[in-house]
Order: sequence, then C-alpha cells, then structure tokens
Amino acid sequence: MKLRNKAAALLLLALAALLLALLSLRAGRAAPAAPLARPASTPPRRPAPAPARLPGWSALPGAGPSARRRRPPRLRPRAGRRGAVSLKSARRPGELRSFQAVLPPELWIHLAVVACGNRLEETLVMLKSAVLFSHRKMQFHIFTEESLKHEFDKQLRQWPDSYTKKFEHRIYPITFSAGNPQEWKKLFKPCAAQRLFLPVILKDVDSLLYVDTDVLFLRPVDDIWKLLRQFNSTQLAAMAPEHEIPKIGWYSRFARHPFYGSAGVNSGVMLMNLTRIRSAQFKNSMISTGLAWEDMLYPLYQKYKNAITWGDQDLLNIIFYFNPECLYVFPCQWNYRPDHCMYGSNCREAEREGVSVLHGNRGVYHDEKQPTFKALYEAIRDFPFQDNLFQSMYYPLQLKFLETVHTLCGRIPQVFLKQIEKTMKRAYEKHVIIHVGPNQMH
Repeated sequence: MKLRNKAAALLLLALAALLLALLSLRAGRAAPAAPLARPASTPPRRPAPAPARLPGWSALPGAGPSARRRRPPRLRPRAGRRGAVSLKSARRPGELRSFQAVLPPELWIHLAVVACGNRLEETLVMLKSAVLFSHRKMQFHIFTEESLKHEFDKQLRQWPDSYTKKFEHRIYPITFSAGNPQEWKKLFKPCAAQRLFLPVILKDVDSLLYVDTDVLFLRPVDDIWKLLRQFNSTQLAAMAPEHEIPKIGWYSRFARHPFYGSAGVNSGVMLMNLTRIRSAQFKNSMISTGLAWEDMLYPLYQKYKNAITWGDQDLLNIIFYFNPECLYVFPCQWNYRPDHCMYGSNCREAEREGVSVLHGNRGVYHDEKQPTFKALYEAIRDFPFQDNLFQSMYYPLQLKFLETVHTLCGRIPQVFLKQIEKTMKRAYEKHVIIHVGPNQMH
C-alpha cells in the first residue's frame, strides 16, 4: 500500500514538472530573454549616442518621426576593361558632360580683338590657338568692319562642335565715343585705337584680355587669365615691357613723349580689369585733377598727336607714365616678339619656361625674315581640328624648325616648343588616362 502511494506521488511530481516546462517554453516565445548577468568587475556599457539631426531635417519632404530614413545612393565608378575607370558613371542623369557648359558666364574668360583690312585669316588663327589649348569657356569680342562681319561669323560656325562648345562670340562695329572717329581710325594701324574704348563699350564685362591679331597662344589662355589674381589694390591693367634691355630699346632711344618705366610697355597683349578702369581717376599732364578714362583719351591725343609714333600704344605709355601704380608688368614670355631673339636671346623667362604667348609683329608670319615665327603660325593655321596634336602639329613643327637654324631665333627651338609640348602632353595624358584607362596603354 505504501509503495502504491509512493509511485502515485512520483507520477504527480513528473506531471507537474512537465507542465511547468511547457509554460516556460510558451512564455519564452512571447517575451525576449533576460540579458545574462554581467560580472561585478565589468563596467556597464553606455549606449551609443544617437546621430545628430541636421538643421531643417523636419522640413524635408517625407521627414518626420514616422518617416523611414533612406541612405543616399552611392555613386560608384564603373570599371571598364582591365580596370580603366569611366567618368560617365559618376555623371548624374541629365548632367552635362563638360564643366565648361555649366560654368556661369561671370567665370568665363573674355577675349577681345580688333580686326580691320586684311586681318581676317590672322585673327581666325589666333582664335583657333586659344580654343585648341584652353580649358575654361571663353567669350570672344570681335571688333571689325562691316565687310568682315559675315565672314567671321561664317568661319567660326564651321568649326567642329567639340570646339565651338568651348566659346561664344559676339561681333561689334568699329565705334569711337570721343573725338573724331576718322582720326582715331587712322591712328597707327587701321582700327587699332579701338582698344582704347573697350572699357566704355563693354560696360557689362568685368575683366578682359585684349590681344593683337598677330598673337598666338602656345598654352591655355586660362594661365594668363590667372594673372588677374596677382593685381594689387591699385593695379588695373597688365602689359609686358617693350624691350628687355633699355639702352637698345626703341622708347629709350627715340621717344619724344613720356613712357612707362625705363623701356616702355608693349600693348599687343593687355590684361585689363575694366571695372577698375571705369571707376578710376587718372593723373595727367593736362589738368591738376584726375580724369575719367573716357574723358581723358581725346584731350591726351590732341596734346601728343604730333609726338607719337606707335599710336594707341604710345598713348597707353603716357597714361601709365603718370599712373605707374596702376600697371602690373608681366614677364616677356607672355608677349614674345622677334626682338627677343633676332639679335640674340634676351628673354630669360622664355628660356626658362618657354614662350607662352607669341606675338608676330612686323608681319613676320607672312615673310621670310623670321621663319621660326612663320613656321608656328602655319602649323596652327593648317592643323585639322580633329587630328592628333602630336602627329599633325608638333612633329611636323620640329621638322620645320630644322630649316630655321640659320637664324638666331631658329637656334633656340626649345624656347618655342617647351610650352606647346607641355600643353599637348597634358591634353594627351588627360585623354588617354581618363578616357581610355592607364591599363590599356601599351
């Protein structure tokens, strides 16, 4: 009897244990398990701080306590063959390929030229050299006679799209706002005096690079444009010296009027802050007070017209003689002329860094007096836009230079080729490494 009662008690205990186990299992599914006890010696962990919310977060569409946060999509460069990286994958839908197209107009480079008579081809070759090597978008301001307007517009529109997208152009008539227009037009070369009136005509332009038609850019225009940043608070224009050795320079020997510095300046390449020019009062030899730019030009011409030889350049020298603090003088490599090599090399900056801007004055592109200058002009003129720069310009140019060693300028080919070679290499490397990929070059 005792054994039977004992067996029954054990059975009841087993059933009770089973029931408790079932209840515990059910409760574990309904609630999370309690954390394990941490040893007393271990300091409790502090919860990580919540990320700070950006100002204006709640104002964004769909934001709020119940909104689901989404990570912004990551732009991943798409790998091409053999690891080449394509920049197209980093461009968002609808975004233009070139930064130039989206560059605001106030950041464009403004380039002005005055072309009259038979200067059509020369001007187009100059503009071509600017487009070939430059990066930033440009605005061309072309001042010309009525008979040349249509041809300029026609020729520029025929250039390939890959180049026309780098610039816009506007064509202006020849106008002089002060004095006798016929007098101004005949001063030195046809229409050359027009440059004196650019600050008055281009009232919406802040800064400007003026060049003569016989100028060629051998490196990006962007580089000379950067010189504007080097102006101090009083400087409003920049030019190169007329000569590097004053005692054999023209102004120091023959000028019958005041001129800047010890050798004068050459106005064939002139960088201008037009905003400063328009607002300045210029000291002068006519009255004791300052005169505004436009008010000064014609009286200045009337006073010195019988003493000047080089027209508007002489007038600029007179202006900056009385206002030397207004002029920034840049090195001769930015306005390299036959005088820098025809009697022996005398432009140290060009010897060290190469010619940056070539100025073929005295008609040297069109005669045989300086074949080195002519070779560079013809190489850029005859270069087909879509061809390879090295194959169709640089290598033929080297061969042409071999034919010019009988001249003093032809004996220093590295001075002429250094910058143009550097510019071409940068353009080539940018094309090959970025668009083709470094691992595809053999």
